[in-house]
Amino acid sequence: MNAAAPSFAHIAAMTDRYGTYEHAEHATPRREHGYCTDDVARLLVVATREPTRSATVLRLARGALRFLADAQGVTGRSRNRRTADGRWRGRRTVEDCWGRSLWGLGTATGHSNRGLAQAALAYFEHGAQQRSPWPRAMAFAALGAGPVVAADPGHRRALALLDDAVEIIGTPTTGPDWRWPEPRLTYANALLPEAMITAGTALDRPALVRDGLELLGWLLDRETASGHLSVTPVGGAGPHDPTRGFDQQPIEVATMADACARAESVTGSQHWANGVRMAAAWFDGDNDSGTVMWDTSTGGGYDGLHAHGPNYNQGAESTLALISTRQQARALLVPAAA
Repeated sequence: MNAAAPSFAHIAAMTDRYGTYEHAEHATPRREHGYCTDDVARLLVVATREPTRSATVLRLARGALRFLADAQGVTGRSRNRRTADGRWRGRRTVEDCWGRSLWGLGTATGHSNRGLAQAALAYFEHGAQQRSPWPRAMAFAALGAGPVVAADPGHRRALALLDDAVEIIGTPTTGPDWRWPEPRLTYANALLPEAMITAGTALDRPALVRDGLELLGWLLDRETASGHLSVTPVGGAGPHDPTRGFDQQPIEVATMADACARAESVTGSQHWANGVRMAAAWFDGDNDSGTVMWDTSTGGGYDGLHAHGPNYNQGAESTLALISTRQQARALLVPAAA
């Protein structure tokens, strides 16, 4: 397993004074597409959980926090789109961008820079007044509430958010072949069991933790083929669809790595540690195409895995997925650095 420290060089090159560009043509930012809150929230997560924070990582964390603060409105909802000249587009919502913002802000509350952590908590508390009807938005928000409760077990707004997230996410089905709480696997699938484990731990609900672990185990089994990770493709999958397909997105791999790392931290089981190892190995070529999924010269992650090789564009989402997965793999081998 490659547990080298992740490179922030490419994501730094994709970032300017307004934010992190969403798309790239190979390694060159496509400025015409601007920025999105989804990616900048992911950036705040990886920047603030990086154990060795260089000047570049600190700069990226501060810039990401400013972006999320600007995206947030007076009601706590968030906008997702910003143009290359810094103008915001669209209305503020409680869709995924809102949930991912809370994920980033909640994660940042554990930052060693007290000023950054306090500002992140204030914006988290503001956004946590809202609720979303969408399971993944609430699941992302739950991942942000978890660190807040870990730091302050009596934090009422975070606890209430976790309670409500559990209701929206739902519970695994009891069918022998389809345990998933939705009719189809779609995107960021491992997020749902991770949120259940996070909420169950914070709320002291062992049965919820158990349900989350069982659901994650079912998903990991389904997404393992010949000893390597084979994640649900971009088109999703239902009960009667093949378990392997293309194109596969790096964000699915990173989501699995995060969930397995969470499960390992709760159980100490090597089964979950192996899930993280498979996620890291996926980027290094142990996947359905036998293809390395990152650029060794830039540190950028490739945008998608196809049957005959990668999409060589190095967008923000894929690069952040690579960084995130490398962080989880390194934490397993070097716990003191995590």
